[in-house]
Amino acid sequence: MKGRKPFEAAAREAYEEAGLRGDVGKRPLGYYFYQKRLKNLDAVLCQVKVFPLKVRKQLKTFPEMNQRELRWFTPAEAAEAVSEPGLAAIIRATCQQVNVPDA
Repeated sequence: MKGRKPFEAAAREAYEEAGLRGDVGKRPLGYYFYQKRLKNLDAVLCQVKVFPLKVRKQLKTFPEMNQRELRWFTPAEAAEAVSEPGLAAIIRATCQQVNVPDA
């Protein structure tokens, strides 16, 4: 997002996609790459930086609420549910670093 620092863009995405508000960390937990498919069917390689967000509130209404199915997961469930191996590795590594239980 032009004009925003990466951690600010991450916080904005969390709000737009899930209605989440909270405190975002300024340093990424890690990053991964994936192929993004464009509308014209071309693919571009994208780097995704993953920032921590301490959720304080989940709003009932938010910009993409009709485009999303929201579910909360344990860290272990989240790592299994995501389709990007790089993101799953970041989730697992972060939880080990901060000693988050699986349940």
